[in-house]
Amino acid sequence: MQDLTQQELLNRVNNLDDGAFAVFLYTPFCGTCKITERMLDIIMTMQPALPLVKSNINFLPQISREWQITSVPCIVILEAGKEKEMMYRMQSVDELYRRLMPLLKA
Repeated sequence: MQDLTQQELLNRVNNLDDGAFAVFLYTPFCGTCKITERMLDIIMTMQPALPLVKSNINFLPQISREWQITSVPCIVILEAGKEKEMMYRMQSVDELYRRLMPLLKA
């Protein structure tokens, strides 16, 4: 999973013509974030083509303000022409897998 800076993430969001993608927002000292990242690593092992990136929310002041991120971990799904979907509760690998798989078809 590629770790993006704020500018790289903004560039990717502005070029949604490339297709939908998800971004995992985290902080390095968050235990729940580490568990979520492990679950996402399992999914990425099964589906390496999944358009999923990550970014440290501590370095995203503009994005966290504009997207109104309330807590981490947070997975934001972005699709061209659609509003972003935010996931704050990561219950299981299975649940995350089912929520992220539509990105492969987008």
